[in-house]
Amino acid sequence: MTDTNVTDDDRRFLDAAIDEAIAGRDAGGIPIGSVLVLDGQIIGAGHNQRVQKGSPILHAEMDCLENAGRLTAAEYRRATLYSTLSPCSMCSGTARLYEIPRVVVGENRTFRGPEDENRAHGIELVIVDDPRCVELMETFIAERPELWNEDIGE
Repeated sequence: MTDTNVTDDDRRFLDAAIDEAIAGRDAGGIPIGSVLVLDGQIIGAGHNQRVQKGSPILHAEMDCLENAGRLTAAEYRRATLYSTLSPCSMCSGTARLYEIPRVVVGENRTFRGPEDENRAHGIELVIVDDPRCVELMETFIAERPELWNEDIGE
């Protein structure tokens, strides 16, 4: 179910995260993308690179935050993190650590991270339920279930 507080800017920035997910898929990886937005500007973008870089931690959100570089605590507290898929415990923990107040999620049908815990920590979670995000993940999971299970630790 789509949240009613999805703005036009949210849709535009989610489009950028979807572009990242497609780039990851096209590079042979897992199709999850993320962007970090501060003051209406994308300051970091990334996609899941566990396969491409042989990394155990380069989920899309982690790659995005790495690409954003160091920020002040005040900047993180004004930022919004966009992800095509509900962030896992690792990525959610990072958002909580840096007190990113708002996370916009493309979809949470194929995977649902610790959303209730994020809300309990004061994060505004906006679920868009974008059919493009659902289709990217459903197709990937059907084609590469072993890689998907590895990514989510199953």
